[in-house]
Amino acid sequence: MIEGVVNADYEAVVTLRLRGPAGQEQEINAVIDTGYTGYLALPRALVTELGLPFESRGRATLANGSEETFDIYGVTVLWDSQVRYVATFMTDGTPLVGMSLLDSYSLYVEITDGGRVIVQAME
Repeated sequence: MIEGVVNADYEAVVTLRLRGPAGQEQEINAVIDTGYTGYLALPRALVTELGLPFESRGRATLANGSEETFDIYGVTVLWDSQVRYVATFMTDGTPLVGMSLLDSYSLYVEITDGGRVIVQAME
């Protein structure tokens, strides 16, 4: 189970531990974005700091309807006590957890400042 909190902007936030290919680790706070179908989106500075390997380029449709091309990198994430290697879009924004990372999990969010966020594997 992964626990987080709803922040003052009403964003569901969880803490994740990321690892780069040389073993360097970084703990981050990431916003759960149910409109994002990928695994993770990470800021350019973090991708650079962890030395993540470039894998490909991909296109995504943003909430405003526009399409953009993003660089995709590989990252190791500690997810629910399991080490997973996933694709991450490099962005200029806040770290995001997408629906692909949440696959086979349930999400419970108390929609209030300081509310609980619980991500739990489905049985």
